[in-house]
Amino acid sequence: MSSPSAPSSAWAAVDERRLWARHEKMARIGATPGGGVNRQALSPEDAAARQLMVRWAQDLDLTTATDPIGNLYVRLPGTEAGLAPVLTGSHLDSQPTGGRFDGTYGVLAGLEALQAIRQSGVQPRRPIDLVAWTNEEGSRFLPGCMGSGVFSGLMSIEELRPATDWNGTTVESALATLHAATPDVPTYAAPPPHAYLEAHIEQGPLLETADTTIGVVTGIQGARRYAVEVTGEEAHAGTTPLKNRRDALRTAITMVAELNREMEAGGEAVRFTVGRFDVEPGSPNTVPGRVQFSIDFRHPDLTAMKQLGGRIEPICQANAGSCSVYVQLIDDMPPTAFAPAVVDLVDRQTAALGYSKMRLPSGAGHDAMYLARVCPTGMIFVPCEKGISHNEAENAKPDDLAAGARVLTACLVELTDA
Repeated sequence: MSSPSAPSSAWAAVDERRLWARHEKMARIGATPGGGVNRQALSPEDAAARQLMVRWAQDLDLTTATDPIGNLYVRLPGTEAGLAPVLTGSHLDSQPTGGRFDGTYGVLAGLEALQAIRQSGVQPRRPIDLVAWTNEEGSRFLPGCMGSGVFSGLMSIEELRPATDWNGTTVESALATLHAATPDVPTYAAPPPHAYLEAHIEQGPLLETADTTIGVVTGIQGARRYAVEVTGEEAHAGTTPLKNRRDALRTAITMVAELNREMEAGGEAVRFTVGRFDVEPGSPNTVPGRVQFSIDFRHPDLTAMKQLGGRIEPICQANAGSCSVYVQLIDDMPPTAFAPAVVDLVDRQTAALGYSKMRLPSGAGHDAMYLARVCPTGMIFVPCEKGISHNEAENAKPDDLAAGARVLTACLVELTDA
């Protein structure tokens, strides 16, 4: 990274009204009655959002490109075209009842930064590539973060192509439709990135509670996801005595209660969620014979993750009773620590612009956790109302969004000169 310096003039060209207007226009694509968006990955709505990004890029005389997994790139050229680019961006896909800012803000703040840099007359030494990553959310296709995972070499596109959504549509088929929506966009080609910086709403209440404008993100907490299957025996609800039952639901409830007790004893940093519970056969007068439930477990410390995560299967087995239980680890993402130089850069430029700030980890996963495996990476958070996200009620203030875009712009200019 370059030596400390005052922010260039580019940040002053960030236009709050223009940034907000683009958010409003993007939010019309996949708009829901509740004020949110349903713009799931590789859907017609996702394609329409990308088409809009291409038009905006063309209006600014910026070039666009894509790659086999569908990531969309918008380039502001540097004075030395062969240098490794600085990347910024996020995602345009949403949850089925998602908000207008999750992911979208990082893409639109990046576009605003590129326009501000060009308007200011600043000539970046390195190219700056804005990226809209494919399928960060994982709400339609699993796993999430497909675009950044493939880009970083941590996922294989060959293994992802057969994945299907709930209607049986494959990733391969959906990608073909997506590419057809932007037929004139060339294939992306660039050296490995010099650095990556992602702007995002916090998706939590800490910044708003502290009346602080910018979150200097130090890293992303680790996450483990499990699928648990409890198998008992179906029986007649009216004729089978309680002591003779192999009730899968009662057993599963006991497991969850014991897991909650264990996790609550683990301290404030623990995040433990059972978000899905499926009971079979689902008849009011039949003892349940099979239950499946999900576990989402997160912690910012790797040692604590291993210790507490290692207790999940033994607790389930210890409380299985007359039933059998199978615990499958679906995903295991260790905590991500961002590059100290990038974290310090965000901190320093935020202070230089006069915004209040605090350092904090991210509780949610982001594309940045994959980019951190291949280049120096950081994130910039701005507040969101009541910390609400993955929800149609998700909201953010125009001045906070603009503040984050100004910090992003100042940081990008410094990164391109390194």
